[in-house]
Amino acid sequence: MSIECILKLIDAFHPGEHGLDSISQGSTKLTDAQRLDWLRLIRSDNVGPRTFRSLTNHFGSARAALERLPDLARRGGATRAGRIYSADDAQRELDLGRKMGVALVAPGEPGYPPRLAGIDDAPPLLGIRGRVDALMRPMIAIVGSRNASGAGLKFAERLARDLGDAGFVIVSGLARGIDQAAHRASLNGGTIAVLAGGHDKIYPPEHEELLFALLDNGGAISEMPVGHVPRARDFPRRNRLISGAALGVVVIEAAHRSGSLITARMAAEQGREVFAVPGSPLDPRAAGTNDLIKQGAALVTEASDVINAVAPIMERPIELPNREPDDMASYDEPDSGDRARVIALLGPSPVGIDDLIRLAGTSASTVRIVLLELELAGRLERHGGGLVSMI
Repeated sequence: MSIECILKLIDAFHPGEHGLDSISQGSTKLTDAQRLDWLRLIRSDNVGPRTFRSLTNHFGSARAALERLPDLARRGGATRAGRIYSADDAQRELDLGRKMGVALVAPGEPGYPPRLAGIDDAPPLLGIRGRVDALMRPMIAIVGSRNASGAGLKFAERLARDLGDAGFVIVSGLARGIDQAAHRASLNGGTIAVLAGGHDKIYPPEHEELLFALLDNGGAISEMPVGHVPRARDFPRRNRLISGAALGVVVIEAAHRSGSLITARMAAEQGREVFAVPGSPLDPRAAGTNDLIKQGAALVTEASDVINAVAPIMERPIELPNREPDDMASYDEPDSGDRARVIALLGPSPVGIDDLIRLAGTSASTVRIVLLELELAGRLERHGGGLVSMI
């Protein structure tokens, strides 16, 4: 497909002319009160994106879910009450973010990357800063080694620049090496930094200048509150946002067990295109990318390899997940027999929720309530693909 055709497709996604018409379910607009309730719920103990969705689907609103949290956690076996984020703390977070130019937006609202809104564990509220139009345009992720070779850095710059010239926004993690090379090469065309910490806690610190530079034509996103210092476990969590926001992920130099390979795995799980740049079999920095190619990742030597692969995807409208409340007859407490059967089926190995419903011989509503109780008590872990396990 020609560059001209690609540019026409990209223009169809550009909010300057078409708003959010390319998103099949239209836009969302939270009231101030709803935004406060959403923030309180997602910041409360043991509530992650999937739990947030289950709670709001089940009880109909974040405010109703907040009222039920203590009781659900107690029924799940919690020995002490979990912390519920207060309205005062939530308002302070919103006010502090506004002073920094950070807006907290929900899926479907302007500035929330449309493709990110479609992943299973999309953040209910995303802190965004920069150009809203850049955040809404089609993105390609470029990630790779922090300890990159000169050849790897040069290729990352060339690929980012060529993709930017074709109209794509480059998304990456603001890390040393490949990430920063991709960001710097796409400053004019637009680039998005995905942060592991809060908007005021940049890692690595020496890239603070780069962050401010990219805000002119691009943006930065984070699901963490202002003031949050990134921890080791926050980086894999950030990686799902990098892949989720993009049409595809290009990996340039990645050793075995590299964080970039985590991003590639998440991209595959999210249904994104995975690309890898081949390297010398004698260079350990290329071991991971060469393995990705063996496993079926598309080999990339120039921007057209990426452009031609994602063009058919761009022709399809973006489907936002159904956010309507589940069809449940009641929200009554499960009886002791139902609860015991569900808990007995759980263990350290992940099991599908549909299998739990079938094996427990009870209703979907009952199983979901028991799972919510266990999760809010800190006893359950949710995995991708509708899988859960006991902690």
